[in-house]
Amino acid sequence: MALTPSTMLALGTQAPDFALPDVVTGKTVTLKDFAGRKGLLVMFICKHCPYVIHVQEQLARIGRDYAGKGLGIVAISSNDVKNYPADAPERLREMAESLGFVFPLCYDESQVVAKAYTAACTPDFFLFDGGNRLVYRGQLDETRPGKGAAHGGDLRGAIDAVLAGKPVSADQKPSTGCNIKWKTGN
Repeated sequence: MALTPSTMLALGTQAPDFALPDVVTGKTVTLKDFAGRKGLLVMFICKHCPYVIHVQEQLARIGRDYAGKGLGIVAISSNDVKNYPADAPERLREMAESLGFVFPLCYDESQVVAKAYTAACTPDFFLFDGGNRLVYRGQLDETRPGKGAAHGGDLRGAIDAVLAGKPVSADQKPSTGCNIKWKTGN
């Protein structure tokens, strides 16, 4: 496991388009599906990473807490499943169902979407406003595996600001976690 920080994509960047299959329903999820929302949270996660395992219940809670409040949420896994079979779509489906995710968990087999978002680690968070402009990228909170229970304070603060139509603090710290498992030759 290589501890990797997020790239901290430039604030104001437009959300890259995507069309990916949801591992639970099989339906294709696109950026356009979230049109008209006050904000969109795009999370790059996987099943095997200890940093994701540390925050996974908080991610499920965020989904439930913000359901019906104008926030779109999508999780994406982009890891190479040939070398990391624990992150295969069927295993991701088990994860989503066992945690009770109320948002789609999509599989980015080509890894094109992860590259478009400059995702570097799992977990990696990107929060966009209603105009699909990046307003937050960074950590869920300051906790790490073995160092406190995840509470989501940093990300929740940014989400609350977006939903209230207020500016998000520019004091943003990178997320850290396992590097995205890129396919050989990518």
